[in-house]
Amino acid sequence: MVFANAGTLGVRPGQRDALVEHLTVRSDHLSRVGCLSYEVGVNDEQPDTVFVVELWESAEAHRASLELPEVQASIAAARPMLSGEFGGFHFDLVGSPLRD
Repeated sequence: MVFANAGTLGVRPGQRDALVEHLTVRSDHLSRVGCLSYEVGVNDEQPDTVFVVELWESAEAHRASLELPEVQASIAAARPMLSGEFGGFHFDLVGSPLRD
């Protein structure tokens, strides 16, 4: 079952664009471990927030990705840009009007 993880990352003032650049660097290791989609977004009404929506083959694939050395290094590099404010939710997808 496809697992969705959607969240917000609070960033230090002036760091939003740097975090977006960091999070959108081309990487193939996530797709190799089951990431189907990883989308990063912004909203000018919330200049100190980055939005991330992820689709994974399963919740287990998502959890396993957090153990990858590349992901651990990415988290460590992003940490100084973050304010510590996080939000979001996760769920299992159960259907869509766009596919059978």
